[in-house]
Amino acid sequence: MPGAAGDGIWPVVHAGRRALADDLAALRPGEWATPSLCAGWDVHDVLAHLLGSARTTRLRFLAGMVAARFDFDAANEAELRAARAPDPAETLAAFRAAAGRRTGPPAPRGTRLVELFVHGEDVRRPLGIPSDPPREAVARALRSHARSGAAVGGGRQRVAGVTLVASDTDLRLGSGPVVEGPVLSLLLVAAGRRAALADLSGPGAAVLAERP
Repeated sequence: MPGAAGDGIWPVVHAGRRALADDLAALRPGEWATPSLCAGWDVHDVLAHLLGSARTTRLRFLAGMVAARFDFDAANEAELRAARAPDPAETLAAFRAAAGRRTGPPAPRGTRLVELFVHGEDVRRPLGIPSDPPREAVARALRSHARSGAAVGGGRQRVAGVTLVASDTDLRLGSGPVVEGPVLSLLLVAAGRRAALADLSGPGAAVLAERP
């Protein structure tokens, strides 16, 4: 995206993509079909989605939306299928080659961090692969996602009325009953990944547990 070089996001995204590619390089063939935390997608699907997103441009995004009659989910699925090679190793090689790109859909730049961290955990956690992304960047992603409406993930609705407190960085966000935990787990729950609820505590955790 033009003008994004100076805000510090792209170096984090590029490093995160390469780290994810390294983590997935050792997968056995059957592991690519492991269900991810993203409902309906396996590990290979999530990687293909990340590849398609890395390759897209504003013009390509708009063309895909027109082709899908402005059905975002249908456009997203079509982009995934176009990027998903028959052999996961081929998809992985293409993802590694695209890791340094600075293009993306027409959305706030913070969504690039949200996508990287959430989808990274979508595949790492089911596969038992540990990760330790830069916490300040994860906090930035959470702040971005907490402002997003239903059209881009629904983070604002999901965390409304609670105070998010990170136990591993200085993030404190929102108002209402406190929910505390690792900043990455807070981001995952804000993105609808209920598996991360077990990492959270405080009266606000029960509030979030009641939300889809």
